[in-house]
Amino acid sequence: MIQALFAPAAEEAQERRLGFILATGVVVIWTGFILASRAGAKGVLTSWDLAALRFAVSFVALIPAALLGTLRRVPLLRVAALTASAGYGFALLAYAAFELAPAAHGAVLLPGALPFITALLAFLWLREPISYQRRRSLALIASGIVLLAGVGFFDTPGAWRGDLLFLLATSSWAGFTILVRCWRINALQATTSIAIGCAPLYLPLWWFALPSTIHLASWGEILFQGAYQGVLAMAFASLLYNRALIALGPVRLSLFTSVVPALTAVAAWPLLGEPLGLSGVLGVLAVTAGMILGVRGSSVDASLPRP
Repeated sequence: MIQALFAPAAEEAQERRLGFILATGVVVIWTGFILASRAGAKGVLTSWDLAALRFAVSFVALIPAALLGTLRRVPLLRVAALTASAGYGFALLAYAAFELAPAAHGAVLLPGALPFITALLAFLWLREPISYQRRRSLALIASGIVLLAGVGFFDTPGAWRGDLLFLLATSSWAGFTILVRCWRINALQATTSIAIGCAPLYLPLWWFALPSTIHLASWGEILFQGAYQGVLAMAFASLLYNRALIALGPVRLSLFTSVVPALTAVAAWPLLGEPLGLSGVLGVLAVTAGMILGVRGSSVDASLPRP
């Protein structure tokens, strides 16, 4: 049953439907990640601690897959590249950015910038053209992101450093999606590569050399962050994302996940008491319209070979 989920469906329409279902799960988890980051912005754990929990828990969760030979046909250099991009590159840069810029900036720049960087890399690397309909979709998403960011986006002194790290983290994730597509690596192989590759190198370095306040944190905070970062955000969401990537292709999937900032803004209103405002409402509508236009339009992704 599990292998059936990871194997592409025979019919393209069935494969695409599965991709949209899995991408919806990714959107929900990513939205929860941003909301949890906002709510816990004053937590005790450092960014290095969060990365350690993410890598340690996901390693334990996916070591059975590695022992069963999931990575047997994946060259070591490719495992290293996936680890560097989606593991170290994305996680370490994103967690460091949350210490330098407001979490709201992460909600805008992490998933919001992803479709633009992915489309650029797909054009440069996979020679995938950016169609007129896709350009219109990206324009709508861009206008919505600007409205969601609001005029106060640049009010925080020094936040530009964190914003730059957010963009670098997004670029690392976009590069990972292109590598997975180009190398025809399946969902379980991609996720296991990240989980197994990160922990053995990072955890000893974190334990002996990196700043840590994990000894000051409560067990509740440690368990919550470990479960969310390691199981949901890393292991489970990565499996869903990588399987949806096979079904939808990198650009279409990134367009789908671009709705995360809009959903975050909507959910933050009742959950965190952050009113949306007129510009926020217009931004939500624009991002949603751009996403729908992008995922419903014709895509060259479908013509690319699948694993």
